[in-house]
Amino acid sequence: MASDGDRGGGLVCVTGGSGFIGNWLVRRLLSAAATPCTPPSRTSVRDMLSALAEDEGETKHLQALDGAGPRLRLFQMDLLDPASMRPAVEGARGVFHLASPKELVEPAVKGTLSVLRAAKDCGVGRVVMVSSQTTMVPKSQVASRQGRRRGLLGRHGHPQETPEKAAWDFAEKQGLQLAVLNPALVLGPTLTPSITASLQVFLQIMEGKRFDMDEYFHGCVDVRDVAQSLVALYEDSSAQGRHLCLESAERMVDFTNKLADLYPELPVQRIREDKQEWVDRAKDPSKKFIKLGVHFIPFDKTITDTVDCFRSKGLI
Repeated sequence: MASDGDRGGGLVCVTGGSGFIGNWLVRRLLSAAATPCTPPSRTSVRDMLSALAEDEGETKHLQALDGAGPRLRLFQMDLLDPASMRPAVEGARGVFHLASPKELVEPAVKGTLSVLRAAKDCGVGRVVMVSSQTTMVPKSQVASRQGRRRGLLGRHGHPQETPEKAAWDFAEKQGLQLAVLNPALVLGPTLTPSITASLQVFLQIMEGKRFDMDEYFHGCVDVRDVAQSLVALYEDSSAQGRHLCLESAERMVDFTNKLADLYPELPVQRIREDKQEWVDRAKDPSKKFIKLGVHFIPFDKTITDTVDCFRSKGLI
């Protein structure tokens, strides 16, 4: 039996395992389960899927992962129904909460609370949650179109009416151990049949479209590093609070210029005016994760692997 400080063994539950980040997390967990120090019988991975994810094509690739047969169980359920959470959470030592309809605030909040309630009721020891990078943006930048609609920062420095704010309030009241990972723009190769929102944005930038992301962009991170960081957060119970996850802090002007330099044959539009004085450029800003042993993939490799993935799918 692993101690509280070493959560290498035991059953865990992953919500949103069919998504971009979820796929890599499940793959990493299955790979860890195959190592001698972690008995396969104690490292099953349960994947809770939203009721909206009814297409078999969204989960078939998960079942093809190495080690999935004996260790991976797939659950299809409604995140808005707390009672439907229990079959997947029951018996789990930990929960990774990734699933969230990000375009709709109220359902995302309710879904998060459903997962946390199930975790609390089932005696789960630790929950690690993925939140938005926008919740880490300075208060002065929250007064954007999205910020005005959703409200300014509330107590604890978290924006009001967000899944993360609701999660912290619940954890504080219920005594649930919670850690939150706040990734920057997540890029990298995808294991999913189709590409998700952040990759769609990146693809359109590579195709010459301009996006107004000055209000919240402050860098990017490789999806494989996000998966590694989630496991590191889960395994170290001393890692509390919020954790910014990105390879380097940079501005949109830096980002687009690097893309244009790497791929001069593609119609990437350079940004001529820097409107992001609020972003302090920094190398290795995610020092919490570095201390936990995370080694971030360099920007150039993340970009080339992402573009190679697009080309393999015929998107570029």
